[in-house]
Amino acid sequence: MKATDTSEPDYFHRVVDCQWACPAHTAVPEYIRLIAQGRFTDAYMVNRESNVFPGILGRVCDRPCEPACRRGRLDKDKPVAICRLKRVAADYRDDVAGLLPQAPAQKNGKRIALIGAGPASLTVANDLLPLGYACTIFEALDKTGGLMRTNIPSFRLPDKVLDEEIDMILNMGADLRLGTRAESMKALLDEGYDAVFVGSGAPHGKELDLPGRQEADANVHIGIQWLESVAFEHIDTIGKRVLIIGVGNTAMDCCRTSLRLGAENVKVMARKPRGFFKASHWELEDAEEEMVEIIVNHSPKHFVVEGGRLKGMMFEKLEYTLDDKGQIRDTEVVEEVFLACDDVVLAIGQDNAFPWIERDCGIEFGKWDMPVVDPITYQSSRKDVFFGGDAAFGPKNIIWAVEHGHQAAISIHKHCQGEDVSDRLPRGVNLLSTKMGLHEWSYSNDFEPAARRAMNHVDLKERFKKLDVEVELGFTADQVATEVERCLNCDIQTVFTESLCTECDACIDICPVDCLTIAPNGEEPAVRESLTAPAVNPDQPFFLSEPLKYTGRVMLKDENFCLHCGLCAERCPTAAWDMQQSVITIPYAAEEGGGSASCQQQKTG
Repeated sequence: MKATDTSEPDYFHRVVDCQWACPAHTAVPEYIRLIAQGRFTDAYMVNRESNVFPGILGRVCDRPCEPACRRGRLDKDKPVAICRLKRVAADYRDDVAGLLPQAPAQKNGKRIALIGAGPASLTVANDLLPLGYACTIFEALDKTGGLMRTNIPSFRLPDKVLDEEIDMILNMGADLRLGTRAESMKALLDEGYDAVFVGSGAPHGKELDLPGRQEADANVHIGIQWLESVAFEHIDTIGKRVLIIGVGNTAMDCCRTSLRLGAENVKVMARKPRGFFKASHWELEDAEEEMVEIIVNHSPKHFVVEGGRLKGMMFEKLEYTLDDKGQIRDTEVVEEVFLACDDVVLAIGQDNAFPWIERDCGIEFGKWDMPVVDPITYQSSRKDVFFGGDAAFGPKNIIWAVEHGHQAAISIHKHCQGEDVSDRLPRGVNLLSTKMGLHEWSYSNDFEPAARRAMNHVDLKERFKKLDVEVELGFTADQVATEVERCLNCDIQTVFTESLCTECDACIDICPVDCLTIAPNGEEPAVRESLTAPAVNPDQPFFLSEPLKYTGRVMLKDENFCLHCGLCAERCPTAAWDMQQSVITIPYAAEEGGGSASCQQQKTG
């Protein structure tokens, strides 16, 4: 096998599993260490550089980082509470107004139109306003936030948190036009904008075309539109018995909102077994804590209407046969089941719709009538029109929309400066020594055996009194102190220097998880078999050194279970092993492109 090329930035990036899994590549271990030191403001700003909305995402992020967390591999699926620690930084920070980017007084002469005031468009504005661009945001509703405000209930995401972080961007000088729906792409382009970014989301909930649907229309609601009506106080009641059709995160918001509007019996109806649910497991747990019943293996058949009024729904109860990989091999209807209800909420997915974009304006549309968008540059077939968030590739989540915004901002900047939008800076990595003394490091390297801290919630009786009572209370000081120590500091890398190794095996003897091996090189299967402990995750690359000078063997390191404890470096008598922090550098619009004097001033000032 070839020796591992540690000069390739993605090698060290992949080792930091949480940062690698985060679409926006937030420096998770770094901000957790800052929280551990009580530097909440610094932790907040580290967050904000990449994810833009730390307080928002600290409450409602879909947490792709947490399944990747190596602590979860050691503690039976109990990763570090990364998302909730993000909220800690937001809750305890000082005023950050003086630390935020500022727009220059002298603009660069370029005008950008942003469609929708959701997370993708706001991120584009966040990145372009400091570079001197004039950003105009067109929002159909009379409030900002997009799906963050209309689809996420206030008991999960308070308006105060939304407004505060959105205003950090708007206060840089964005021209916000609320209540202004984009009616024509051609008309917008005729206004002379240098670029248009479409971040309008996926605003239409899917229908359920079954017998009785039209007759029951008064009591059948489309989930995302219904949540929007609740958010804007157009709806404040619902029936006592409610069925939620669908089992994604929107369905969880619908069932919990129903309880706060007066429902007494709420059932979530799932067509498949629990292992196939789209909802995050913590959202399911929160719903079940509030006594929502989740019923599996029931497929809707028709609405039951009597005397012009909805009485309930008929379902087919299904049995599934699974193959040895856990996939459905066969389905059988075993009986029909009637469930009475007063209202039904449909939460079975979302669709995009672009009726305002003329099909002859140079923007190509493809499958599912979606715009053809480059997945790297977010540029459409018309070079001055870009898409991001749910409008680009269909429904995902907020953190993906933020990353789309960052990448689209780079492309818009390069397009406006006459540069190739595909010619982009790569990610980089810097290694910084963490050595302080012979047996001391500049980070806490003890293994904390404590279990993941559980979030405290408002009492069940209290949370239903008002729609905007935030359920999660945040971590206490004691919980924070324990949870930050659970982080394994995966960005503190074990860096190996072959020329210093004497093959004494001291590092192998002291490694608490047996992830080190010295063995002959060869083909990959043989090398894997020689590992001290079997590699249980073949997808995780392992380190392989150049030949060692005394025997020609190689140093092997299975990264999957490494604790980054530094014992190998402490024990090594020749300092062949060292602990060095990897700082992953992520290019943003400010680092890309030549641009005007105004842009240059912002990048160097």
